[in-house]
Amino acid sequence: MNDASTTTSRIDQGEINGILWRACDTFRGTIDASDYKNYVLVMLFVKYISDVWKDHYAEYQRQFGDDETRIQRKLARERFVLPPESSFDYLHGQREAPNLGELINIALEQIELANKAKLTNVFRNVDFNSEALLGDTKKRNRILKNLLEDFANPRLDLRPSRIGGLDVIGNAYEYLIGRFAASAGKKAGEFYTPAEVSLLIAQLVDPQPGERIGDPACGSGSLLLKCAAEVGSDNYSLYGQEAISGTWALCMMNMFLHGMNNPRIEWGDTLLDPKLLEGDALMRFEVVVANPPFSLDKWGADNAGKEAKHHNRWHRGVPPKSKGDYAFISHMIETTTEGTGRVGVVVPHGVLFRGGAEGKIRRALIEENLLDAVIGLPPNLFFGTGIPAAILIYRRDRNEGTGSQSGARTDVLFINASREFEQGKNQNRLRAEVEVPKIVATYRARKTLDKYAYVASREEIAENDYNLNIPRYVDTFEEEEEVDIGAVQQEISGIEAELAQVRGEMAAALRELGL
Repeated sequence: MNDASTTTSRIDQGEINGILWRACDTFRGTIDASDYKNYVLVMLFVKYISDVWKDHYAEYQRQFGDDETRIQRKLARERFVLPPESSFDYLHGQREAPNLGELINIALEQIELANKAKLTNVFRNVDFNSEALLGDTKKRNRILKNLLEDFANPRLDLRPSRIGGLDVIGNAYEYLIGRFAASAGKKAGEFYTPAEVSLLIAQLVDPQPGERIGDPACGSGSLLLKCAAEVGSDNYSLYGQEAISGTWALCMMNMFLHGMNNPRIEWGDTLLDPKLLEGDALMRFEVVVANPPFSLDKWGADNAGKEAKHHNRWHRGVPPKSKGDYAFISHMIETTTEGTGRVGVVVPHGVLFRGGAEGKIRRALIEENLLDAVIGLPPNLFFGTGIPAAILIYRRDRNEGTGSQSGARTDVLFINASREFEQGKNQNRLRAEVEVPKIVATYRARKTLDKYAYVASREEIAENDYNLNIPRYVDTFEEEEEVDIGAVQQEISGIEAELAQVRGEMAAALRELGL
């Protein structure tokens, strides 16, 4: 147990992140990153709540001395309860135990039982006693002992009295999720949207105080959290649904570590079984955002026509069985509030121009005056896929005018932001200080910019048969510089002369060698 005298008071986010990432060395080469991320993130969660609990206990001890009854009464009113044998210090003290994996599992189960309203089932996907993943008892105990010792690093002291108001733990959790996404390949798209893309969407939909914010495919919750940060106050509420149970658990921990006390995050398939309901009807939100799985196959088209009428999500048409993009879009739009709702959704480019059922839905959304903007993104931004994507913005306030504008607005803004980005070794990225503010400023200004943005009328889009492919509207053609034929010929002649000279020198050298 470390007190303030043994720990440097200065907090360095980069150092904290580095310590946590090095803790992953315990697992590298042993199990896949998509599996070991759960062990590291759960241990980070336990370490944090243990440090908070220890800090609060010390504060109450200063207030009430040895009056343990009053101390425990105060602790019972905290935002979570930590049973004694579930603390990190207790587990670290048991690191030589022959049944260490079992002890950690019991500790997690006790945390869930003590915090049923907030943490039920959050740890159900993680088994610290798994022989299949962690090996036999000897190997498993060695791995878990190393993990506990890594997290016992004095620099990893996460007590509130030390870190103050800094969101060190939330930032560290997001950092780890991002690093795991970078190494998880195709699976990363299941749980992570790049931070700058989340920031861009959040700023485009511009959540306001008092609004409800929903994400029907919330992954680990980073997009919801970015929207929350844009509000500028604590006056908002967050809602999400996630189909993959392990990812749902990541989201629940992420929300908790960011200090979100009462988010409603449901586990289940949004398209087949929407859980965010009020009575029997879909819950409505002022802001709906998502980065749903691209072109999801077998999303439930066969059952779409059998859905209860009160959901009414497919009245514009049922998307094709093998491509669920417009299923998510239709759901999101139907869950927005009339007159104020905004939608920001990431889609593959095929959504902009594919025909058939998708073409009919796309046309209906435009004719209903819901589509506000189409923003093309650079390629290779998203983990698990290199294909370029776009952001679609839908608004239910277009008939009343938006922002400072009055009257109905029927045009659609196209932005081609695909050519400006920071190129990485394996992944491209939008820069939060460069590309993101440019896109947001262009969206808000809503003016045509040469080779970057174009405001298209409803009539132009209709003439293009409701095809939203961005190059149809934003001309990115660059005229080639006029070629000076004489200069080119002169350059060729110079090269030929140099070549003749080199050949002559080579022939002379070969003759001297008798070759």
